[in-house]
Amino acid sequence: MTFKAGDKVRIVTCADDPRAAGRTGRIVDEVPPGPLTEGRWTVRGISLLIAPVLCHAHELRPA
Repeated sequence: MTFKAGDKVRIVTCADDPRAAGRTGRIVDEVPPGPLTEGRWTVRGISLLIAPVLCHAHELRPA
């Protein structure tokens, strides 16, 4: 699945930070993720106590 910056997503699961599962956030990446992030999308705005996380596309759903 492809996302674009600003898309609102629901985090189904997140290996980077399990506390993010079940929450919503927004995609930060302007371009599709590459080798630096191992193909994971950056999601922020999840919670005040949860920093931006990196999630694979299969861990995210459009909100």
